[in-house]
Amino acid sequence: MVDPFMARAIQLSIQNVLSGRGGPFGAVIVQGGNIVAEGVNCVTATNDPTAHAEVVAIREACRKLGSFELKDCELYASCEPCPMCLGAIYWARLARIYFGNSAGDASKIGFDDSAIYRECARSHDERSIPMVQMMREQALAAFRAWNEKRDKIPY
Repeated sequence: MVDPFMARAIQLSIQNVLSGRGGPFGAVIVQGGNIVAEGVNCVTATNDPTAHAEVVAIREACRKLGSFELKDCELYASCEPCPMCLGAIYWARLARIYFGNSAGDASKIGFDDSAIYRECARSHDERSIPMVQMMREQALAAFRAWNEKRDKIPY
């Protein structure tokens, strides 16, 4: 079965490689049977390590829809989302994810996310980029202010 939205995500990924602008990843966000936004990997073109196809598409969909939530939208990605993109997908509250290539397929061509997953399981001081907590009491002031704010927009 050929799905037109997945076909578009795959087409975007191929075009992105052939154009020389970025990696082999494309994404499409669909709402009510219509494409709301598209994205391709722009990491090297923009010198932005967060410019993965899914993140680019999420940013564009949120801009177009005027919302930080995409609850009634679905994501079609040419590849299984990496940990960063998966986090963005959950924060955007997308309804469903469809993907083409697996994380294992991506690993075979040099896009291996397994190290990131392993890092998340380690304690802060055992990570390859050490994480050091400091000034927690002072930092909690922002959380207290948020907690007390009556007109906040929860997300």
